[in-house]
Amino acid sequence: MTWRNTPARWGAVSQSLHWLVVAVILFQGASALWMVGLPNSPSKISLYALHKSLGLSLLALAALRLGWRLHAGAPAALPGPRWQHAAATASHVLLYALLLAVPLSGWLFNSAAGFPLQWFGLVNLPALAAPDPDLRALARNAHEWLFWLLVLVALVHAAAALWHHLFLGDATLARMLPRGWVRSGSDAPPPEDPRHA
Repeated sequence: MTWRNTPARWGAVSQSLHWLVVAVILFQGASALWMVGLPNSPSKISLYALHKSLGLSLLALAALRLGWRLHAGAPAALPGPRWQHAAATASHVLLYALLLAVPLSGWLFNSAAGFPLQWFGLVNLPALAAPDPDLRALARNAHEWLFWLLVLVALVHAAAALWHHLFLGDATLARMLPRGWVRSGSDAPPPEDPRHA
């Protein structure tokens, strides 16, 4: 497998960043739902610290992924109607925006609450704002709602990939996985269908 993206497939870097981001989001969502119900204890503080550190990591991964996408490009679009291409583009833009906005809103919430912020106890991060109860409430609500919006868009994104794979039989899903994980059509970029141009 090549490291770079090709006209037919996402490369190893794009695939690795994609699935690493998915794994971090799944952990972050599960840990957030669990930790808010925990009684105050050292374990809860440790879990919050881990959640914050992974949130900062997610922010860095999203920025890295966006930078790599701009540098390495994307595989050629598969044949399909214009509305499908427009929907795919819009969902990708929204996903990238949310991958940046969710951790930034968490950072803002932490800052407005007056809490220190460290990345795995190694690096101290500056506050994005002075302590402010009103801003804290706003940032907390934004963090929560942006996360649920991210979940919704990600589920639609995953459902669309499965729909393409199971019902259209194209390589949308296969080209984001290592070769041989799922069966698909040719790895060569398909010719454009003039009926959808």
